[in-house]
Amino acid sequence: QVQLVESGGGLVQAGGSLRLSCAASGRPFSRYSMGWFRQAPGKEREFVAAITWSADTTYYADSVKGRFTISRDNAKNALYLQMNSLKPEDTAVYYCAGGLAGVLHYTGNYSNKGLYNSWGQGTQVTVSS
Repeated sequence: QVQLVESGGGLVQAGGSLRLSCAASGRPFSRYSMGWFRQAPGKEREFVAAITWSADTTYYADSVKGRFTISRDNAKNALYLQMNSLKPEDTAVYYCAGGLAGVLHYTGNYSNKGLYNSWGQGTQVTVSS
């Protein structure tokens, strides 16, 4: 497994922006396709965005499409989530997750949290109205 540490969360007003980062260590980062998930109080953890190991393809939940952008820098072992036009309903703990690139590519189901075997501790994002 790869070790993951998120940063960049905080409190922002509706319409504002935040950039989340996820630092990876312990395993070759380029072997992993990566995703961002979030969990609001009392709700299930849900898919936000994913990116293949080579960054050639990205995937987004409909709720964030056009507002959020996922990216990665394999040379820096880093994953990012640029969040613009934030809404109060984006408030949640955001988790970085890694899954073996071969497994995710074979299934094609990048939104399935069960296919990710490495998780960070999460970072809180709060959007005020």
